[in-house]
Amino acid sequence: MTTTPHAEPGEGAEVVVTGRAGHRGVLFAMCLALVLVVASVSALNLALPDLALDLSASNSELTWIADAYTVTLAALVLPLGAIGDRLGRRNVLVVGTLVFGGASLAASFADSTTTLIAWRAVMGLGAAMIMPGTLSTITAAFPPEQRAKGVATWSGFAAAGAIIGMLAAGALLEQFSWRSIFVTSAATALAACLAAVVLAPNTKDAHPHRPDVAGAVTTALAIGTLVYGIIEGNEKGWIEPEVIGAFAVTVVSFAAYAFLGMRTAHPLLDPALFGIRGFRAGAITVLVQFMAVFGFFFVGLQYLQLILGYSPLKAALALVPVALAVLPVSQLTPRLVRRLGMKAVMSTGLFLLAVGLFVISRLDVDAGYLPFLGGLILAGVGIGLSGAVGTSAITGSLGRGQQGVASAMNDTTREVGSAVGIALMGSIYGSHYRDSLPASVDRLPADAAEAVRHSAAAGLQVGDRLGAQGAALTQGVRTAFMDGLSASLVAVCVIVLAAAVGALLRAPKNPPTPD
Repeated sequence: MTTTPHAEPGEGAEVVVTGRAGHRGVLFAMCLALVLVVASVSALNLALPDLALDLSASNSELTWIADAYTVTLAALVLPLGAIGDRLGRRNVLVVGTLVFGGASLAASFADSTTTLIAWRAVMGLGAAMIMPGTLSTITAAFPPEQRAKGVATWSGFAAAGAIIGMLAAGALLEQFSWRSIFVTSAATALAACLAAVVLAPNTKDAHPHRPDVAGAVTTALAIGTLVYGIIEGNEKGWIEPEVIGAFAVTVVSFAAYAFLGMRTAHPLLDPALFGIRGFRAGAITVLVQFMAVFGFFFVGLQYLQLILGYSPLKAALALVPVALAVLPVSQLTPRLVRRLGMKAVMSTGLFLLAVGLFVISRLDVDAGYLPFLGGLILAGVGIGLSGAVGTSAITGSLGRGQQGVASAMNDTTREVGSAVGIALMGSIYGSHYRDSLPASVDRLPADAAEAVRHSAAAGLQVGDRLGAQGAALTQGVRTAFMDGLSASLVAVCVIVLAAAVGALLRAPKNPPTPD
């Protein structure tokens, strides 16, 4: 592909490389690939009620269907970002779109939860090859004076991409089955592949270092076992040997990563970077924000469909106000940071996110949509503020040659947050839902009682089949669902609020810059 170099003012030896359509073409291609990855985290949430019925999936299996993709993405995005730095970010991204598309097409034929979970994990592998190349190509191809705007646009699409995915999934589910989501994802992956080949430059680190295999293995183990422990601990019991063992491996892996990283000449991600206040504050902000957002999507969409009775498309449209708040606010954030400082914008964004989710946690079965909307708008403004400033803090802490690792670290915090948020909120929701079911469930036939305990969607279906006699069961299932929703949201609100206080006390006033 032909590229056009532009020398930067004051940096004669350094060039900015753009594609055939200039910076706008690069931004389009990278944001298309980004939306593909992010949308695939959220889109399937709309199909959870259908999956619960079609594949007889329990709450735990639904959590794994959602999280297999995210856990794999979170565990591998950092080492694959480093590989992109060595071999070319666009090269790795293009291969990733092919892996992603093939796995997505195969997932459309899945006939069991196990098969679907496996293909979702392979999709996560492809996504981990795509994701770091999106931001690192933008930061490497844009000159310093335009980079903040490029990062802000990327951050806006990273948040709004979830809504875009849900809108597309909602429209598909109005006419087709959940399998159509995977077929459409495969077609989008092909489009993203072609856009990257035609419009994006193949940037890479001019002086690559020896791969840090130990760092890649320890971080992947730590992330995978952490999420496994959270999900299976809720399902099987927190004192089961395999759950305790998973958490033990998590602790040992993180400790090994820190120990080996401090003694490696060129670690995958230098643990010392967490000593940089801006880098640390950005990583915590992005992690906590995505923990809250994608955990909320997992349970919030079920509220719209199961409690308010919305169709998949109407449920997706009901979340559009988040995107309408996020995109303009994220574009405004660089200006606010220059005027008010990073600390003020970061802590305010997290605080508004916590308040918005807390408002939603106070809803009951009869609350309706308007109170839900009020919480959504507050949360959306908070997402726009905290996401853009958190991303800029991370990427600004590393030089241009390490933007693949900076991007991968940003992506890792996002995906770890998403994976932990889905696991944590899904587990809290599931346990409170089961504990809050009415005693009358025990008097149902064994198969019906098990279905009710497995998921709220199945519980409501059982109530409908019982006719007039099922009215009390239906109300009990709805109330139990709201108890689980409220408990999961309160838990994540506490975490987000703690992060807001931490940012206010410890984040630097001004953001770091890489140049």
